[in-house]
Amino acid sequence: MSLFKKKEKSKEDYYLASQWTLMGRKLKKHKLAQFSIAILIVLYLSAFFAEFLAPYGLEEFDGLYKNSGSTKIHVMHEGKFVGPFVYKLQKHVDKTNFKVTITEDTSEYYPIKFFVKGTEYKFLGLFPSDLHLFGLGEGSEGGTGAKIMLFGADGLGRDIFSRVLYGGRISLTIPFASAAISLFLGITIGAISGYFGGVLDMVIQRIIEVIGAVPQIPLWMALSAAIPPGISSVEMYFYMTLILSFIGWTGMARIVRGKFLSLKNEDYVMSARLSGVSTWNIIWKHLVPGFLSYLIVSVTLGIPGSIVGETSMSYLGLGIKTPATSWGVLLQEASNITDIAAYPHKLIPIIFVTVAVLAFNFLGDGLRDAADPYK
Repeated sequence: MSLFKKKEKSKEDYYLASQWTLMGRKLKKHKLAQFSIAILIVLYLSAFFAEFLAPYGLEEFDGLYKNSGSTKIHVMHEGKFVGPFVYKLQKHVDKTNFKVTITEDTSEYYPIKFFVKGTEYKFLGLFPSDLHLFGLGEGSEGGTGAKIMLFGADGLGRDIFSRVLYGGRISLTIPFASAAISLFLGITIGAISGYFGGVLDMVIQRIIEVIGAVPQIPLWMALSAAIPPGISSVEMYFYMTLILSFIGWTGMARIVRGKFLSLKNEDYVMSARLSGVSTWNIIWKHLVPGFLSYLIVSVTLGIPGSIVGETSMSYLGLGIKTPATSWGVLLQEASNITDIAAYPHKLIPIIFVTVAVLAFNFLGDGLRDAADPYK
C-alpha cells in the first residue's frame, strides 16, 4: 500500500471512529494517565488478593512486636550468605530503672520463603485456603515465633502491612460504589430538573443549594448519628456508601442540568418528540449519551474526594471501626502526636491514600483531555 493510500485510510479511520475510540487513542498518548492506570490496577489487585498477599490476618498480634518498626531483613548469618532472613526479637527488662529494651536474637535465623502456609482464610469468602505469598520458615534450630513486618507494627503488635492491604478494600471500594450511586442520582435528578424546568427545577436547585451550604464535617456527623449503634461491618459499609452518595450527587446534578438546558431544544430532540418518543427514552437514549464521556470524567475526578471523605470519616471515628479496618482507621489509631513522633512508621497508610488520590486525579486529567474535541 502506497504512502498516499495509507494516509487516506488513516483519515477515513479517524472520521469513522466513534467518540469512545477517539478518546481511547488520545488516552494512550497521555503517559501520566497510563501510569496512573497501572498504579490503580496494582492497588485494586492488592486489595482483592489481600488474604493471599498479607502474611498475617487482621486479628493476629504479638505483644513482643508492639510499636516495633519495620523488620530488618538480613542476608548474612555468622559470616555466611544464607539468603534473606530475619531474627527473632527478644525483650530485656532492667529491674533497676524499669527500662525495657527490645533487641534481635541472633542465635538463630528465620528464612523468608514464598508460597508458605499460614493463617487460614476464605478467598472471596468461599474457598478455604492457608497459602500466603511470603512468610517465615522455621528457625535454623527448628524454632518458631519470629515475625516479618514490612511496615512495622501498631500499638497492639499487629502487622501494619497486612492491615494496609485489608484496609484498601474498604478505602478503595466505598468511594467507587458511592461514585456509581452519585452518578445515577446526579443524572436522574439533574435530567428531571433540566428537562422539565419550571417549579420542579426551582425546588431541586434549592435542595442542592441547601445540601451544598452545609459544611461537610457537621453533615457527616449528623448523618453518622442516624446510623444504629452496634451494627456489623458490612452494614457500616452500606451506610457509609449511602452517606457519601448523599453528599456527592449534587455537583453531578448541576452538570447534567446545564447540559439538558442547552440540548433539550436541539433539532434532533424536537424530532424525537414529534415522532412520539417517550420522555424517558429521549433523556436516556438521546440526551445522556451525547455527554456521557464528560460525566465519566467528572466521576473519575470526584472519586479522590470520596476517598478522602471515607478516610476522614473513619479518622474522626464516624465510619468504619476496629476490628474492621480501612486506611482511615489506621490513621485514626496514629492520631496522637506524641505517638507519631515516637513511631513515625504508623503514618505509612497516608502514603497509600495520597498515591490513590493522585492516581485518580491524573487519570481524570487524562480523560478530560481525551474527551476534549479541541485537543
